[in-house]
Amino acid sequence: MTRSKKSAPLLTTPEAKLSAIIKSARDSMRKDAGLNGDLDRIPQLAWLLFLRAFDGLEQNLEVTDAKFRRAIEAPYRWRDWAADPNGSTGDALLTFVNDDLLPYLRGLTGTRAHDPRDVLAAVFKETHNRMLSGYLLRDVVNKVGEVNLASSDDIHTMAHLYESMLREVRDAAGDSGEFYTPRPIIRFIVQQVGPKLGDIVLDPACGTGGFLVEALQHLAPKVETARQQRALHNNLRGTEKKPLPFLLGMMNLVLHGIGQPNLTRGNALVTPITQIGKTQRVDVVLTNPPFGGAEEAGIQANFPVGKQTAETAWLFLQLVMRILNDGGRCGIVVPNSLLFAGGVGARIKEQLLTECNLHTVVRLPDGVFEPYTAIPTNLLFFDKTGPTKEIWFYEVRPPDGRKKYSKTRPIRFEEFESCQQWWNKRIENERAWRLS
Repeated sequence: MTRSKKSAPLLTTPEAKLSAIIKSARDSMRKDAGLNGDLDRIPQLAWLLFLRAFDGLEQNLEVTDAKFRRAIEAPYRWRDWAADPNGSTGDALLTFVNDDLLPYLRGLTGTRAHDPRDVLAAVFKETHNRMLSGYLLRDVVNKVGEVNLASSDDIHTMAHLYESMLREVRDAAGDSGEFYTPRPIIRFIVQQVGPKLGDIVLDPACGTGGFLVEALQHLAPKVETARQQRALHNNLRGTEKKPLPFLLGMMNLVLHGIGQPNLTRGNALVTPITQIGKTQRVDVVLTNPPFGGAEEAGIQANFPVGKQTAETAWLFLQLVMRILNDGGRCGIVVPNSLLFAGGVGARIKEQLLTECNLHTVVRLPDGVFEPYTAIPTNLLFFDKTGPTKEIWFYEVRPPDGRKKYSKTRPIRFEEFESCQQWWNKRIENERAWRLS
């Protein structure tokens, strides 16, 4: 009796099917002479996925909301130009995308606050089609069209795959990888700060939107009404300076169900700090601002004399102190050098300890952000509730037998468990100590 050969495993799970679709699309893109590496391919795929997902959201709203007014009109909706696998291709498709579609999207103008047309204009302001072959572009469009975004489960699966693409952007970006923060660190910060329904949550250097997505997932189970959900989506706010992470951040939030992400493309440091008034203040800041950078003189001039510096980390720390409401809370990633700096840094630290309660410093092990930076980092947790009386330090250590983390062996969320257990019942031990 002979045994039959085992057949190849079927792509039965939604994630496996989606993964195969995305891989096939990227394989087609590798053949196009206009795309050089993942830093070109992934943004190209991202804006196509964005339009596919946005059209799906609009189609759902057309059915469920009698007052709904679509943001994209025919013939620029995905269903008009992309959905038919036998639709326009070659030079005709390239001409439509380059000369009609993208200029139309860039020129959209909204008529109310958080109008999705303004969102689209912001996303596509600096988005370009980099593919040179209209035939390969049609292949990619057809593959993206196979993605089924009709249900929340499909969108969740797509979002999961999208996050893996964001990690690939980080890997391809090299020195530009500052806009990626490891998810375990994001989750730990969000859980320890504990945003509540009704809080306005801001990331002033939001990158690809990781902190905002984690805050959304932290709060979503507590939502009980449609009004609460709308408020939650509106209260998650971010600013991002660079066009690529801004596009990816918008896409990330859309895939997680926020049809009108409250993100701003620009430099959060551009407003003179004394002009930030009560209407701009927020309840929670969750952020990993860039550090080691050098802001231009015009940006430095937005800060008080004696506290002007080119170091972005110090400028963002001043911004956070100013923009928090009384009673507001913050979790922020900072370089280790910030704890020991003199001069301007010492004056900003004095302001922090005078205006805010810096209650916890979590010291991260070496290698958490490698290979993008070897700079040691800390997590600062503070509340705007009055001056600091004592600071607790907690040292997170790598697992036994390891000296540091690496790209191939990154930090895991489970390694914060001992710190979370200690958080509400603080005692000094080999990992924790306090200073008055």
